[in-house]
Amino acid sequence: MTTLNVKDSVQSVEQSLNQVIQKAEGLSNDVLRWNPTGEEWSVMQILCHLVEAVPYWLDEIERLLETPGKEWGRGLQHEGRLAAVNKSKVDSTSLSDVLKELEALKSQVEQTLNKLDEEKLVLEAPSRNPRFGTKPISFIVDHLLVEHVSKHLGQIERNLSKINK
Repeated sequence: MTTLNVKDSVQSVEQSLNQVIQKAEGLSNDVLRWNPTGEEWSVMQILCHLVEAVPYWLDEIERLLETPGKEWGRGLQHEGRLAAVNKSKVDSTSLSDVLKELEALKSQVEQTLNKLDEEKLVLEAPSRNPRFGTKPISFIVDHLLVEHVSKHLGQIERNLSKINK
């Protein structure tokens, strides 16, 4: 990954967030909070997850810049991750609030990722998640920001495609 790719990464995350916002705007409360199955998140849960997850990974990058080599990451049972999608928390969250938070994430992504250059992108550190092992900061950017946001956009699209079927 080059610093040019950092700009592409910022643009990709911003585009995905724009699409997430566009898809969510104007959805009825019933559609927003509908779970396709017991195992699948509602659109609102996905939105709340993004509002929690994107800053989490940006903070992890910031910590690695401050303390190179420091352990990073989390597992699926991380308290903050689970709290963000908790039904009672999600049910008390308004769409307008979550859309404002998603909009604000774009500048946060740009601010943090623009601190990265060739030298910083290759800095490696061990993950708390054993499935990842030791990875460079570029891994967090590529997989836990760019791909992650894009995958949740796809998840929202799948949810919406299942309505009225």
